[in-house]
Amino acid sequence: MNFGQVITAMVTPFDQHGDIDFPATQQLIEHLIANGSDGLVVAGTTGESPTLTAEEKVELFQFTVHTVAGRIPVIAGTGSNNTRASISLTKQAEETGVDGIMLVTPYYNKPSQEGMFQHFQAIAASTSLPVMLYNIPGRSVVNLSPETIIRLSKIDNIVSVKEASGDLDAAAEIIEKTADTFSVYSGDDSLTIPMLSIGGTGIVSVSAHIIGNDMQDMITSFKTGDVKTAAAIHRRLLPTMKALFAAPNPSPVKAALTLTGVQVGGVRLPMIPLTEEETITLRKALPDVHSEAVTN
Repeated sequence: MNFGQVITAMVTPFDQHGDIDFPATQQLIEHLIANGSDGLVVAGTTGESPTLTAEEKVELFQFTVHTVAGRIPVIAGTGSNNTRASISLTKQAEETGVDGIMLVTPYYNKPSQEGMFQHFQAIAASTSLPVMLYNIPGRSVVNLSPETIIRLSKIDNIVSVKEASGDLDAAAEIIEKTADTFSVYSGDDSLTIPMLSIGGTGIVSVSAHIIGNDMQDMITSFKTGDVKTAAAIHRRLLPTMKALFAAPNPSPVKAALTLTGVQVGGVRLPMIPLTEEETITLRKALPDVHSEAVTN
């Protein structure tokens, strides 16, 4: 399964009542497709999955699949720390016509490596869809070891991993010891070029909401051998990437979208909007890259 080189972990737009705003979601999807997104992750962490009900997630999957209409892959975030619940949601997601699923490492209950192996194995066995694993120890507390990822890669429909541990040595081991058909994506925007340099495929990005075309140019430059240009683009984009994570995700990227004219509403508690001071700081980080769109 080719998910592309820039996959955007899509925010979930909310209206003034805190409900999913589907007209705004349609506009966001069109914005992302027009601005460098090769694929979308729906109802991931950036989509505020912890605060979405299972029913909302399924409705969001259905709407996204309908809106995208086959133009790019749609990957449904169906992972949790409850294997049975993840299997149920994965089956419902498959019925909506999504192209793949993403499964985060089980958070809070801290399973062992063998427990995580069996968790992912059971969910993968419940679907014919391709599976992208998602290793993010900073949020989930547990780290999916390279050995476990390599073992899981031997399951036919586990085809990829979003590696957000920040450990390039671990990523290199995974790339070296898995089949060429198994893809490794950076889960950290600022590590896109380092991940590519050791054989990674691309990025599952938050920043692509704002700088997707620039990230495409950066990756394409690198892959075609123009490393100097890729590095220059990386350095230019880095302040924006950092600004988009200056407060807990997705509050900054939602604010940035609003500042650049893409209305996605606020966040659900326990996430909170940026303060006025944080918004001013964020605004200053946007013009260098996206000056033509930034509201004055």
